[in-house]
Amino acid sequence: MITNQDIAKIVEKYDQKKIAIGTLGSHSSLNIFKGAKEEGFRTVCICKEKDAIMYKKYPLVDELIIVKDFTELLNEQIQEKLRKLNVVLIPHGSFTAYLSTEELTDSLFVPMFGNRQLLKWEANRKSQEDWLRQAGLRLPATFKTPEDIDRLVIAKLPGAKGGRGYFLAISPKAFHKKFKELVQRGLLKEEDLASIHLQEYALGVNVYPSYFSSIVKDDVELLAMDRRYESAVDSIGKIPAAEQLEIEVNPTYTVVGNFPIVLRESLLPEMMRMGDNVHKKAKELAPPGIIGPFCLETVITDDLKIFTFEISARIVAGTNVGIGTSPYAYLKYGENMYMGKRIAMEIKEARTQGKLLDILA
Repeated sequence: MITNQDIAKIVEKYDQKKIAIGTLGSHSSLNIFKGAKEEGFRTVCICKEKDAIMYKKYPLVDELIIVKDFTELLNEQIQEKLRKLNVVLIPHGSFTAYLSTEELTDSLFVPMFGNRQLLKWEANRKSQEDWLRQAGLRLPATFKTPEDIDRLVIAKLPGAKGGRGYFLAISPKAFHKKFKELVQRGLLKEEDLASIHLQEYALGVNVYPSYFSSIVKDDVELLAMDRRYESAVDSIGKIPAAEQLEIEVNPTYTVVGNFPIVLRESLLPEMMRMGDNVHKKAKELAPPGIIGPFCLETVITDDLKIFTFEISARIVAGTNVGIGTSPYAYLKYGENMYMGKRIAMEIKEARTQGKLLDILA
């Protein structure tokens, strides 16, 4: 396992005046790179050839490293190049989607903004649930096996899969029928059955508040809010009920985009307390707790109860809707603040105050 001492030795060799901000070329990279450039950092992108067009159309990247697969980030040659460029990596959903937790904590010898130990809590659904319950949040019920289903549930794959292969089921029979259909469609594999997470489907509006846990300022900031646009579940309402029944549609929840949302103000105090409590518990579970962005995935019911069904201990793609325009970041900082810029600002302030090692892992 990579230790704080390992990272300290690497950072000691860095030219801290020339720190570069790097990440994988997907998910929220444009958000991260735009913020980095605005705060005066050089930027480094590890990118697949087919996606390089993004960084030509949006010239936010100073150094483009082309790879065939994101797992090449683990190659010593690429890691050495990143270290020579004084890179601090910003993790996002593609890190946990393409690399295992063990690879991120044991084999990636490049300083990372955040707390690597929390990746283990995020990747394991049971650990997530324990963390959130201990923080005092309200969670939907979970089920150990499909045979235990006695109400409407949502079936999820582990990790950051962008909703791909998620589905609803009301009974064991319905679960196995839909699972088989999604395997036939290539959205799931037979071996996924052993790792699927079954969670009660709380009926309400999905809201995703994004926070920033600042080590420098010792505060948890609510900076963004969004909801997801999911295919095909968000398009099924365009089909009349009779035709839905006739075609026996089995929609899934692949995320194709995000909407900004402004929450009614009476709900904001509870959202803020939830963020504070999650970070406070994280400090006990994996000191020093959350470093930088995190997101709670919630459902708000018609009686205004907030259920939390997941946490992402890193930047989420939903913060992309707030680039330059998030009302919550505006309330805190004024114009042109967003998650990518807030990350860069924290790194810049930590460097100035001699606290760089406090925010890197």
